[in-house]
Amino acid sequence: MHESMFTRSILKSASALALVTVSLFAQASADKPGEGVKVTPIFPSIAEERFRGEVAMEGLRELGYNVQEPKETEYGVMMVALANGDADFTVHLWEKLHDKFYQQAGGDDVMVKTGNILPGVAQGYLIDKKTADQYHIQSITDLKKPEIAELFDTDGDGKADMTGCNPGWGCELVISHHMKAYDLDKTVNVNQGSYFALMADTITRFKEGKPILYFTWVPQWIASVLVEGKDVVWLQVPKTDLPDGNNDVDTMYHGKNLGFAIDKVVAVLNKDFAEENPAATKFLSLVQISTDDESNQNLKMQKGEKKPADITRHAKEWVAAHRQQFDEWLQASRAAATQASK
Repeated sequence: MHESMFTRSILKSASALALVTVSLFAQASADKPGEGVKVTPIFPSIAEERFRGEVAMEGLRELGYNVQEPKETEYGVMMVALANGDADFTVHLWEKLHDKFYQQAGGDDVMVKTGNILPGVAQGYLIDKKTADQYHIQSITDLKKPEIAELFDTDGDGKADMTGCNPGWGCELVISHHMKAYDLDKTVNVNQGSYFALMADTITRFKEGKPILYFTWVPQWIASVLVEGKDVVWLQVPKTDLPDGNNDVDTMYHGKNLGFAIDKVVAVLNKDFAEENPAATKFLSLVQISTDDESNQNLKMQKGEKKPADITRHAKEWVAAHRQQFDEWLQASRAAATQASK
């Protein structure tokens, strides 16, 4: 009798322990719905765009995902990789600017586009304010005049030299279209190569008091060095004229028509990965960084904090400074995983 009661007691304790273990495991799983799942990010090979990716990776790690070292490539290739499952997500698609790359890779059939990672991004052409004021230059079409174009000639061929964007970037397609649409081919050279190296030369020219003409986008650190309204001014276009013919989009920025769609940066996931990982999908739909925060981080890089370890630290500091908001994103992501498992 005594032995039987002892056995029952042991079994009861073991059963209680098993329940506690299951309960703790369930709690851990609920807290880390990505436990055991590998996730491969894919980013552009532009160090200045790594920061928002690092913030996204921080969140996915906290959700339990085994985040791999990000792959790096150009935007068009990035979409193909996501479509084919060679990578799982990015936080770098300009919704309007890169739409051609997205559609060519298969679009909504093979990928999921979500969120508003970076709202209110703009791009266009600028010149130094001194030259703009002296020669009353307001529009990109003023460069059709040989005497105006010659002011920005850096190689002695009589044509204006404009710092353009890298081959393979979405802006390359728009700039090339604009040169023809606004009849600028005869008077403007678009210099392409490594954008930030070319811009370093452009900034040096500005500091020497020489006229400058360049393409850029905001947010990023250049806007903190060449300040709009103080050092440089945006050039207007006579009318919106975009390569895809969709000219009804909003291209107005600070009262000027810049000729490029005012855009937002969104997340893109491989469709199979998105459907199998509701927590990751939810998290990437919520992550958002202000344009000011990204510009300020880019400026730190420009001042020397540009090693990968620096960028990771910047992301961790950003998460710490926005901890309450970040935790809300994580909780909503865990809830999405719990809901999907029912």
